[in-house]
Amino acid sequence: MSAIVGIFRLDGRAVEQANLSAMVDTLSHRGPDGSGIWQHGTVGLGHRMLWTTAESLYEQQPLHEPRSALTIVADARIDNREELCALVGLTDRPLQAITESRLILHCYEKWGEQCTERLLGDFAFAIWDGRRQQLFCARDHFGVKPFYYYFSRQVFVFATEQKALFCWPEVPRRLNEMRVADYLHVEDRSATRTFYQDISRLPPSHTLVVAPKASCVHRYWQLDPERELRLRSDREYAETLCDLFTDAVRCRMRCAFPLGAMLSGGMDSSSIACVARNLLAEAGEGSLFTFSGLHDEVPESDERRFIHAVLSQGCYKPYCLNLDDVSPLVDLERVLWHQDEAYRGGNLYAIWSLYGVAQKQGVRVILDGYDGDSAISHGLGLLAELASAGRWAKLAQEIIAYGQRTNTPWGPPLWAWMHRYGIQPALSRHALLNQTARVGRNLLRRRRKRIVTAEPRPYRATPRPEFIRRMRLQEDDEARPAPPCTDREKQYRRLCEPGMALTLETLDKCAGAFSIGVRFPFWDKRLVEFCLAVPPEQKMCRGWTRMIMRRAMDGILPPEVQWRGGKADMHPSFERNLLAYEQTRMEQVILSNPNVLEAYIDLPALRRAYARYVARQATVEEVNAIWRSVSLALWLQHAGLAA
Repeated sequence: MSAIVGIFRLDGRAVEQANLSAMVDTLSHRGPDGSGIWQHGTVGLGHRMLWTTAESLYEQQPLHEPRSALTIVADARIDNREELCALVGLTDRPLQAITESRLILHCYEKWGEQCTERLLGDFAFAIWDGRRQQLFCARDHFGVKPFYYYFSRQVFVFATEQKALFCWPEVPRRLNEMRVADYLHVEDRSATRTFYQDISRLPPSHTLVVAPKASCVHRYWQLDPERELRLRSDREYAETLCDLFTDAVRCRMRCAFPLGAMLSGGMDSSSIACVARNLLAEAGEGSLFTFSGLHDEVPESDERRFIHAVLSQGCYKPYCLNLDDVSPLVDLERVLWHQDEAYRGGNLYAIWSLYGVAQKQGVRVILDGYDGDSAISHGLGLLAELASAGRWAKLAQEIIAYGQRTNTPWGPPLWAWMHRYGIQPALSRHALLNQTARVGRNLLRRRRKRIVTAEPRPYRATPRPEFIRRMRLQEDDEARPAPPCTDREKQYRRLCEPGMALTLETLDKCAGAFSIGVRFPFWDKRLVEFCLAVPPEQKMCRGWTRMIMRRAMDGILPPEVQWRGGKADMHPSFERNLLAYEQTRMEQVILSNPNVLEAYIDLPALRRAYARYVARQATVEEVNAIWRSVSLALWLQHAGLAA
């Protein structure tokens, strides 16, 4: 975790060093261990340093190489260091003495703009190439490291966080209503848009070359949804995954300071904590700090049974926080300042609070299990494959077993699958049965609310009809691709959603507020490629989802966690806390001063949803709509963009 900034004046004017210094100072929270500026004519680069790895203790950025006329600023952790050092000829010194910025610079010198194809790890960097008079920028495969920029005919400005860009008078503050529409929509539609019209994100796995006469954005890597991996046995799949996952955790444990891990009690965070604890024990490097949230007042959200099962292994330094005492809008002004935009995740207050606890313990790196569900995949797409192939006996076996594992009814979903893939297509093929089909459809409409359907419909947070038409949201919904036919296609689409990188950015900025580097073992390129390629039967088997992960963690995870049927629902705790601590603030936004939202939100619908919420009758979707609307209004006010 560090911060990078830079400017390239395309109009030929010299860079104003005062503005460059202001950018660096604005991001001081991300790098309390030092700062640096390099400026030459029309180009200026800046850096804030947070020491985490042993190599970072030797780091001084920006790094300028007069021999090659190259200068770099980087926020990076490179995982295949030994391999790359051998390839670029950096074998004349100890590996620990080679910093990430120097390694990346040598890779660029050897392979040019194709250097990113060789890098493994998390990175965002910019290299000024003095000989070519161009700026080369890059972002890692999944967007773990942020990269924002403003681009006009006169100037190109970039930074780790958007707030730093406004240190330049040329960068305007204009609300991007398309991003507001994305925010209110069920899913993010763009990997580049921000809440500001003139500020963009560099998408994950992309590079950007900026030169006076031309610029180019290039994708250097993408997942292959067609690749399928076939191994000899269940055991071989599990052992391969175990090796890849262990290496992904090991790479992210490089730290010269106390190391921590989030521990929610779920399979993802528990797997990371257990593997990291074992690796520390093997190296004789002491205990792992863990950070967990507890819920005394909301038992359905509490995971202490599973947290304690992990901690009972020993060699942990656990810290727990009662989240029932924390408002979802805790430290609101500070959170909004660090996020630079409205944020969707209602559970950010839990992460924010736990990062604060970690900072007090001197922890500088935290391992986080964010969305291992998508990286590994539950394998539920197997059901669609079985249904479309007419393998009804196998489908029934899996659905019944799944219902037993999760203690949920299996009849309605089985009927939904059979109707969609069996009965409905059969009826449509026989003209004489059309009348019967119409009668059946009318009956099904009455039962639809009681049936668990195979593909849930999208939901959005009550936008105004005029705003829907203006932003063409209805057209976007109608243009949605058909539901995926295979489990691999379903997982691929999920992994490629723009919202993935946006959530990683949210977590990164949250950690940056506490001068902490957050790392995500499940978002390791090699691990994700492997999990996407394995057959769906390895992910769902005999009613168990994520079976390959359960097998891989045999003997590592406590059995209570390894074979748990589901996970706790965090929404009841969020719903309780929001109403308990923020009713006055919500009513101020929704009832007393709604002009901030009236251009975007259907206020009568929002107020009806809020009345049901206060009466404890609101659905999960309605509570989420209320949260999203309030969060948007509070950020618009904070940013000075309210109408």
